[in-house]
Amino acid sequence: MIILKTDEEIAIMAKAGRIARECLLRIGEMIKPGVRTVELDRAAEDFIRSRGALPTFKGLYGFPATVCTSKNEVVVHGTPGDEILEEGDIIAIDVGATYQGFVGDTAATIPVGEVSPDALKLIDVTREALERGIRQAVLGNHVGDIGHAIETYVKAHGFSVVKDYAGHGVGRSMHEGPSVPNYGKPGRGPMLRKGMVIAIEPMVNAGGSDVITFPDMRVVTRDGSWSAHFEHTVAITEKGPVCLTMV
Repeated sequence: MIILKTDEEIAIMAKAGRIARECLLRIGEMIKPGVRTVELDRAAEDFIRSRGALPTFKGLYGFPATVCTSKNEVVVHGTPGDEILEEGDIIAIDVGATYQGFVGDTAATIPVGEVSPDALKLIDVTREALERGIRQAVLGNHVGDIGHAIETYVKAHGFSVVKDYAGHGVGRSMHEGPSVPNYGKPGRGPMLRKGMVIAIEPMVNAGGSDVITFPDMRVVTRDGSWSAHFEHTVAITEKGPVCLTMV
């Protein structure tokens, strides 16, 4: 179900988005070789609660942690634990913060120390794919325009988009309509209307698009190739897309 938000609700969502964004930046500063992912998770929960918000992911669908920590071949939903970051790894951090009942959702993939040129290219292409998707989030466009922009750019660089998972509407619930796939055809899918708020989140694999989902919700590439993930929460407005996790 697609739930349109009022200007007042979007203003609250911007506050939630700011908390999630600041948390992501704080965690990013901690990422270095030798750090355990559970340390990142504890710091994230402390930060979110210190800002008067709640960690959205904790308990959602049974997920036990505040952030998702998805390293190398893990696409999304990695669970923090005793895993140690090593030089040359890449790790996606996905953060959700609920403030006054509304959710802000954002993610970024961060290099651990010095990484290979191929890993940097994967990160850069995924980040730019997100920006290209956001630019299509304008009144009168369709969800398919967003996915088409993302997939076209990704494929042009020799990578693939994950098709089993997608972006989504967001508001009082973490997952609302519509689904926002990272592929599609222009002019297809739900039309973008004022008051819609969506999480756009390209998940890009260096190899094939197929993934495996484990019982703990962890999603990995089927071929073992590395994957990157970026995400912003975006409001559809008369003035164009407003990135609520950047304001």
